[in-house]
Amino acid sequence: MADYKITVDSTCDLPLSYLQENDIHFFQLKFIMDDKEYPDDMLQSMSAKDFYGKLSEGSMSTTSQVNVTDYTEVMEPLLKKGHDILQISFSSGLSGSYNSAAIAVRELSEKYPKRKILLVDSLGASLGYGLLVDYAIELKKQGKSIDEVYNWLEDNKLTVSHQFTVDSLEHLKRGGRVSGAAAAIGTLMKIKPALTIDAEGHVKAGDKIKGRKKALIALVDKMEEEIINPDGQKIYICHADCIEDAQFVERKVKERFPKIGEIVIWYVGPVIGTHSGPGTAGLFFLGGKRS
Repeated sequence: MADYKITVDSTCDLPLSYLQENDIHFFQLKFIMDDKEYPDDMLQSMSAKDFYGKLSEGSMSTTSQVNVTDYTEVMEPLLKKGHDILQISFSSGLSGSYNSAAIAVRELSEKYPKRKILLVDSLGASLGYGLLVDYAIELKKQGKSIDEVYNWLEDNKLTVSHQFTVDSLEHLKRGGRVSGAAAAIGTLMKIKPALTIDAEGHVKAGDKIKGRKKALIALVDKMEEEIINPDGQKIYICHADCIEDAQFVERKVKERFPKIGEIVIWYVGPVIGTHSGPGTAGLFFLGGKRS
């Protein structure tokens, strides 16, 4: 059985140290801020504090996807060394990166017919996508084959629940997620929308909640409704430079699920943060399949 490598996109938002420890290759999306382009390199080129500080001060950020050449230039040397590849991609519902990966995989599969290249559309984002990658890494450590891991991912990717909220509707408005009028009214009313990712990998608006603390508690309420087999389950909490809010969510999770497993808190990266803004907080776990 050939050795295989797991490759991912930078929007899984996992800590760089974790990816390096597990020999995970990642493809960098990009963001442009103050007329300068930066790689989405797991907060190496710009820290989360600097990025969200600039956004809060009025700087604009735009993003760009991974192209076919980017995928090919990393994958081909791995194939030449005799490795198979399992690429887990950022949601096709949120980025064209998945389509670029699909083209690269098709072309490389024709060029290297003896190698296996499998592509998974995570239908997830940020640490929800990261949680799916985490499970793939653990399965590989257990000795599961590339086909076994691929099949598990396809069977379970829609069980990764994404529950998140934003502090301001302005960035969702810029990305076309809410109308200008809705954003203006929501800001005036101090509305903090509950958001999720649907079965097609798109952002979906849920309840409109008045007040930040209530919105954070609502994340845990949703977890209580949806989580399956919580005892020992590993979960992720993301934050856009609002660590106190993430820790508040962590405390509420532990109060309701005293036997929960490891809780990992980490940043929302710049590409996702461009569209969600400072103050974004999210909670990710395994639940029932998304409809």
